[in-house]
Amino acid sequence: MTSLLVIAKAPAPGRVKTRLTPPFTPRQAAALAEAALADTLAAVLATPADRHVLVLDGAPGPWLPSGFEVVPQRGRGLDERLAAAFADCAGPALLIGMDTPQVTPGLLAPALVFDTCDAWFGPAADGGFWALGLAAADPALLLGVPMSVPETGAVQHGRLRAAGLRTGLLPLLRDVDTAADAAEVAALAPAGRFAALHRRLSARTAVAR
Repeated sequence: MTSLLVIAKAPAPGRVKTRLTPPFTPRQAAALAEAALADTLAAVLATPADRHVLVLDGAPGPWLPSGFEVVPQRGRGLDERLAAAFADCAGPALLIGMDTPQVTPGLLAPALVFDTCDAWFGPAADGGFWALGLAAADPALLLGVPMSVPETGAVQHGRLRAAGLRTGLLPLLRDVDTAADAAEVAALAPAGRFAALHRRLSARTAVAR
């Protein structure tokens, strides 16, 4: 049974995308986070898998489409929460974050196939990773990996190689962390909810100046 998971925070002002402030207000930053999450969930739902799972910190909102199983995040650090999410899967699983609204089913579907590899790794431009796929859950592959630092991706990829896993590489993607990231990602996927909202909010910010 294959699982496709999204790990996310509920998009509440002051809790998500705080590095977008300024130029955006906390409420605008949360709205951009919600749009990014909505685009991500839509892409995930359009990707064939036995289970579509939202691993959530917070409460579901009207942004959540039907078709998802919602489970709470467990653990203190992000490494523990990622390990717990994989541990809940009985078979192969691919986990992504809510920070890449430019993701598509075409990017995700190949990483749910483990015929020729034991793991999938999607590097992020900031040195982290946007996707991790495992044919079999193993908490030791994640626990203790330093998260949200420039070497996160290198350490995580090194864990996979040190374990002797045949690892497939996914394309490098940019996470939405800063205002510059948001502008670049919106340009990459101009038809999405995130891009549309970014255009509207950017126009208001320009007028306010």
